[in-house]
Amino acid sequence: MSVIAPFPNAWDRRPIVSFDRRELSRILDLYGRMVIAGHWRDYALRIDPDVAVFAAFRRHSERPEVRIEKRPELRSKQGAFVLVGEHGMVLKRGDELVGVLAPLERRLIRLVG
Repeated sequence: MSVIAPFPNAWDRRPIVSFDRRELSRILDLYGRMVIAGHWRDYALRIDPDVAVFAAFRRHSERPEVRIEKRPELRSKQGAFVLVGEHGMVLKRGDELVGVLAPLERRLIRLVG
């Protein structure tokens, strides 16, 4: 006899964490400006049930220079958004994406003389 595996239904699935349209638009806008400035060349996007990650690379063969993570379960404790550096150190945490991206935005500010 064969074993029949039940077909997964919609009620058994957990919601998948992802960036919403506004958040992804903000991240991709920053990514485009960093590409124009010559800082980044590639990116990767990972969507899991627990976390959504946007990773930006200087070159595609290296570790990501920064990772922007969204973890909704940490919203009440530390904030849903995390900016992680190349070596895994947390650079910034917060509930608002604008505040978390501020250290990266500062790289783009140049003094015009």
